[in-house]
Amino acid sequence: MDLPVMPPVKPMLAKSVAKIPPDMHYEAKWDGFRAIVFRDGTDVELGSRTGKPLTRYFPELVVALRERLPKRCVVDGEIVIAREGRLDFDALTERIHPADSRVRMLAEKTPASFVAFDLLALDDESLLDVPLSDRRALLTRALDGVTAPVHLAPATTDIEVARQWFDQYEGAGLDGVIAKPLAVHYLQDERAMFKIKHERTADVVVAGYRFHKSGPVVGSLLLGLYDDQGTLQHVGVSAAFSMKRRAELVEELEPLRMDDVAGHPWAAWAEEAAHESARLPGAPSRWSGKKDLSWVPLRPERVVEVAYDHMENGVRFRHTARFRRWRPDREPHSCTYAQLEEPVSYDLAEIFGPMTETSTD
Repeated sequence: MDLPVMPPVKPMLAKSVAKIPPDMHYEAKWDGFRAIVFRDGTDVELGSRTGKPLTRYFPELVVALRERLPKRCVVDGEIVIAREGRLDFDALTERIHPADSRVRMLAEKTPASFVAFDLLALDDESLLDVPLSDRRALLTRALDGVTAPVHLAPATTDIEVARQWFDQYEGAGLDGVIAKPLAVHYLQDERAMFKIKHERTADVVVAGYRFHKSGPVVGSLLLGLYDDQGTLQHVGVSAAFSMKRRAELVEELEPLRMDDVAGHPWAAWAEEAAHESARLPGAPSRWSGKKDLSWVPLRPERVVEVAYDHMENGVRFRHTARFRRWRPDREPHSCTYAQLEEPVSYDLAEIFGPMTETSTD
């Protein structure tokens, strides 16, 4: 492979803002794996946000990109999987598997799509120092008439359209809106764009915590919600605290600390077999590797209000929840899934036509 922009490339990033800024280039924020595609003739490589290759996990996309992208190019975009008209992040994470046989089976069962939104190189020219407005025009021409599973991300400079997308597209599993300055060059690993994400609040039960990697202070709070059967389900963590606050939390939560996990709603996490049928706070994963996931059990008697942006399959927070305040006025058993707001459904096909859909077999 011999391109004017060579891997690894770290993608340009976005910083969070509360409102959609004016006078910019706007796109939907896709909920998938960020990927930079390098194509040089028959050679295709998919680079991840960290620079590590994703190529082996998406063989069906390699074939599709080889057929549909310009012969020599570098394209920034998102790998997504669609199911029943909305994005399915769970199905996407399952694709990162060490066994080649499973990867190929899932490539047929849950085929992925690629949504292109930036062009870093074309033929023998690097576009890293070209303004976004010009890069977008070149990308639009390069992908004119492209077919699924490769898609050109819809874009607009009309802030009212962007606001409409922000309201509507969440129902199709999208995260919000990205705003990009029209004159910005492609700045690797810099937060030169803006992301506006949906944020909601929920009252959840604190049922444990993990220590911080630096020592005996709180690293993250383990959060739970009660399901229809009255079982406390682990739904995520809250982790962004100052070091002073981490130490304070240890003292605040000490009266709730349990010497033994026996009797705790999540006591079963210690049993390896339990992880086969449930997502529990001590469960290992291919993302955590050998990371220490031990935790301190607390009597589930304290309620906290947290902010979150998105639920994964309606059962857990996709990203780390943000601590807002303690809720001493709430009873833990009143913290159920019923309080969670569901976005109005919106079909991905309304965005840019039929996508590659996963099998329902």
